[in-house]
Amino acid sequence: MLHKFLCFLLPFFSLIGSAQNTGTASQKVDLTSPYGTIYTHLYFLQNDSYQPELAAQVFRHQNIDSLETIKVAKRLKQIYDAQGLYIDIDQLPKDNNYIDSISGQAIFVVFPKELPNITVEKIGNSWYYSSSSISVIDQVYKEMYPLGSEVFAEILPSEIGTKKIAGLFLWQLLGIGIVLLVTWLFHLLLSRILRPIITRISRLEAKTNLDNQVFIWKIARLLSIWLIIKLDKVLLPMLLLPVGISSIVVISLKIIGILLLMFVFLNILQIFVAYGILITERTDSKLDDQLVPIAEKVLKGLIIIAAFISILQVLDVNITALIAGLSIGGLAVALAAQDTIKNLFGSLTIFLDRPFQIGDWIRFSGVDGSVEQVGLRSARIRTFDNSLVYIPNGKLADMVIDNFGLRNYRRFKTNISLTYDTPPTLIQKFVEGLRVIVENHPATRKDYIEIHLNEMSAYSLDILFYIYFDVPTYSKELESRHQIIMAILELGQLLGIRFAFPSSTMYIEDFPEKKTKIPDYLNELKTAEDKLNKWITQYKSKIKES
Repeated sequence: MLHKFLCFLLPFFSLIGSAQNTGTASQKVDLTSPYGTIYTHLYFLQNDSYQPELAAQVFRHQNIDSLETIKVAKRLKQIYDAQGLYIDIDQLPKDNNYIDSISGQAIFVVFPKELPNITVEKIGNSWYYSSSSISVIDQVYKEMYPLGSEVFAEILPSEIGTKKIAGLFLWQLLGIGIVLLVTWLFHLLLSRILRPIITRISRLEAKTNLDNQVFIWKIARLLSIWLIIKLDKVLLPMLLLPVGISSIVVISLKIIGILLLMFVFLNILQIFVAYGILITERTDSKLDDQLVPIAEKVLKGLIIIAAFISILQVLDVNITALIAGLSIGGLAVALAAQDTIKNLFGSLTIFLDRPFQIGDWIRFSGVDGSVEQVGLRSARIRTFDNSLVYIPNGKLADMVIDNFGLRNYRRFKTNISLTYDTPPTLIQKFVEGLRVIVENHPATRKDYIEIHLNEMSAYSLDILFYIYFDVPTYSKELESRHQIIMAILELGQLLGIRFAFPSSTMYIEDFPEKKTKIPDYLNELKTAEDKLNKWITQYKSKIKES
């Protein structure tokens, strides 16, 4: 639990050089309970009460002599101290008839998580370390001191000298200096090994037009430090530091190692994000450009959460109980955040269905504008008034969306109103000219053209002008509309067409000294066909030049 870590801080700040905290002094060997056996073992291996032959009495095995049991007793305590395993004496069972609740036997596991095979068992009326623990102790000890380094750990600090500086023996301070020197040399060696590898990887990256050398160097440095920490954890047991200091160092190294791995994965994620951006830029869809930043945020959160959980495990926090506690309150949080969850699923629906892309012109529920961004919670729409509309993805996924950006063709429909006094022959010539305009324009659809005299309204004769533009953007559509309308006006002016507008007209047949305003259509009709043919020739030439 977390209080164990706090207990570790006390011997560190008080700079006590002793190992396990054994409470009040005792001069007798006590094997009547797990408490007495473990207390006896630790007490008689302290600097001020060092009697290893008494500490060895907690081991009972017919196949080994007393010198071997002394050696095993020393090694077990060195394992406890080197791994920073703090034993809270007051929490040990003091009952002679103690029964383990899991196995139902008279055994006690000192550290169920770290050393599950080292147990204390009841033999007769006394408690001893089990015979199977002896082989486990030898195995763990050899793993802690590889390559014969256990030779340096065989002599306890009290047998070398009692002079201390800052709570540590002189030989321990010297050992710390040696460890730092070895660490520095190992770092130099790693740098020389990693430099050509990183240079080669960077050259490969240059072929993909991605500048990931910064991330690669960060990853290399972080991995180098992580390997150095692993080396320090191997060398640390040789120093035989007091358990309080050792526990702090071990836990600190574990936490630092977890944080280093977290930053390594975060930098690796940045490289994948760079590749993801490169891939999405090659696709036609612009919506997947928004998917990469969202995926980056989600994966970053998962990496940080995983690191946080690992740190809690190092601090011996009960993760299961913590998750259970969070799940109880999670129901209330889920109810309060149901809109947020709905928006998350809405964003997932949008990315899967792709009803629109970034830059598309969409219309929904009175909102008309182009899509700028789609996030985890909401989408951002830029209206044609240049304002921003934020709409939750949950609501947007349920709406009927009119996507103008997915149109194959862009429709242009209008009525061209002519005055009632326009002769039918002139109207026919005008309609023919309109068809020529559309058929020769480069941005119009040629297989669907509807231009007809369509309606006789209250004040005009209406020609239906119904065509489609084959253009990619709204700006190109407006440009094409401009060209078509200008051509219509030029044609009308050429043929002498009068366009109608809502008005009331009073005709007076005869008025003194005033000429009628009605055009002389008889004379106009004589030259209309010649004018139209000449204009068509000029219009086609103009379109080709443009």
